[in-house]
Parts: sequence; C-alpha cells; structure tokens
Amino acid sequence: MTLSELNNLNAENIGSWPLPVKIFGGLLVFALIGFGTWKQDIQQLQITLEDVRKKEQTHRTSFESKQKKAANLSALKQQLEDIEETFGDLLKRLPNKTEVAELLVDISQQGLGSGLEFELFQPGNEKPADFYVELPIKIRVVGDYHEFGNFISGISDLPRIVTSHNIKIQPSGTKLSLETTAKTYRYVDEDEE
Repeated sequence: MTLSELNNLNAENIGSWPLPVKIFGGLLVFALIGFGTWKQDIQQLQITLEDVRKKEQTHRTSFESKQKKAANLSALKQQLEDIEETFGDLLKRLPNKTEVAELLVDISQQGLGSGLEFELFQPGNEKPADFYVELPIKIRVVGDYHEFGNFISGISDLPRIVTSHNIKIQPSGTKLSLETTAKTYRYVDEDEE
C-alpha cells in the first residue's frame, strides 16, 4: 500500500479499504472505546477504591485501639475498684460537720503537747468546693524549731486530713514564731447539698 492509496481512501466507502487499514482503524476505534470506558468507569472506581482503602486504615487503627482496651478491660476494672476503695478511705478521713469541733481541739492539743504557746488560733470561713468544704485556720505559735517540727508532724498524723500552708518562721525575742494556715476539709452532708 502506498501513500497515494492512503490519500484516496473515502470515509463513505470503508468496506473497500485495504485489509491492513481496516485492521488499524478497528484497533484505533477499539482503543478509543477502551480509553473512554476507562475514563468513565474504571478511573472513578479507582478513586472510590482509594477512598475505601483510607477508611479501612482508619477503621483498622480504631479497631486495634479498642482491641487493646478490651484486652486490658479486667485490669482497668480492677484499677477502678482500687481507686473507688482509696477514694472511700479518703472520704472517711474527711470529718463531718459535727466532728470539726473535735478536730480543732485535736490541733490545739498537738500544739500544747509539743510545748508551743499559742498567740493566734483563728478558724476562718468555710469555702465550699465540689463535694467537700475547706476550713482554713490561722495559727501563730511561739516555741523552738524542734517543737514546730513535732507540732507539724503531729498534725499530719491526725486521723483526719489537715494540711499546712504558707509556713513562716521568724525570730520572736529569744524564741521563734511560726505562722501557718492549717486547712482541714469536711465532706458536704446530703442536707447541705
């Protein structure tokens, strides 16, 4: 087949074309149809497949995380029970409203038992919080350094929770003066809520 024969091909009479040109034309039409199909359907399916793979990875990561938690569920339940027990024990260490007066006497007895002389013992106003009430007590005592240590140690050994804040030790004549704010806590009764 020559170039002049190719130039003389008529699109209206495809049946008379030489066999190699018909095969080439058929392959070209087949390729165009295949490309169009790929462009329309397969490419969209590939994009959808990629999205599904990303979601699968996200779900796999989520599943693995939840599986680890499920594997540790019994340990976490035991830990929760321990926390609840500890919380209950700490809650028992908070005095109720009627026990606060006894606790104030215990604090003053600790100071006197340590050999300290009280210059100030002033309970402040209660400050409510979530499930407890904070009661600050301003204390100023005179004594020596070891007596202060015995006093603070004695307060921390009380069966109720008492914390010391803003501790200041200053000279006071031949002795020392200790100023602190002791804070005790009590739980809120149901009738107070």
